[in-house]
Parts: sequence; structure tokens; C-alpha cells
Amino acid sequence: MPTGRVKWFDVDKGFGFVIAEDGSQAFLHSSVLPEDAEVTKGTRLDYDVVDSRRGAQVLKARLLSGPTKVAKVRRRPAEDMAVMVEDVIKVLDDLNNGLQHGRYPDPSHGNKVASLLRAIADDLES
Repeated sequence: MPTGRVKWFDVDKGFGFVIAEDGSQAFLHSSVLPEDAEVTKGTRLDYDVVDSRRGAQVLKARLLSGPTKVAKVRRRPAEDMAVMVEDVIKVLDDLNNGLQHGRYPDPSHGNKVASLLRAIADDLES
């Protein structure tokens, strides 16, 4: 049973490729994965391979480990996030007051607010 890593996997299409430790590649279809398995680039697998007319194909796969997500390693502590969210609420409240009086923020301020919201959203999603 070879061991390898997922080279790439398209969740929407339900397939990708796995590359073994010896460098050989095999087609990976979602139907051969364990139920509720989340597979992304870098996920380690044990798998059985069969040669088909189209080349090597994974027959059965077992997940060993998922890829390490850098975002989770860099995730801010909840206490720091709470302070940041409070600050964002104040910024959005000021923005709201201006909008209610018919004033859009100048583009540089609007870009800063948008960047701040994206950064908060990225931390919350990780």
C-alpha cells in the first residue's frame, strides 16, 4: 500500500491526483475517499492503486493527515480578537454616521476600512 500526498484536488469536480513517495502519480476520485473526508493539496494518504486503461488510479484511500494550515498557526488569541472587533465596531459606527448624513468616506479611508474588515474576516475563517 503506497503512501503519498495529494498533488491537487478539485472539490467541485470531485477528483485530483496523488503523488507517491517514489514520484509516481495516480488519479484520485472522491468516491474512493472515506466518508466526510476533507482532502486538499498536501493531505497524506495510504492508498491502493490499480492500473486502468487511462493509467494508475486510486482504488481505496485512507487519510493519514491533513495539510498544516499556516493561518491556524498564526491565528490571534480570542482576547486580542475581541479588542479588534470592538475597534472595528467603532470604526463602522463612525462610517455609518457619515453615510446617514449623505457622506461617503474618502477613497483612502474606505480602502483602509475594507482592508481592516478583510483582515478580521480572514482571522475568523482560519
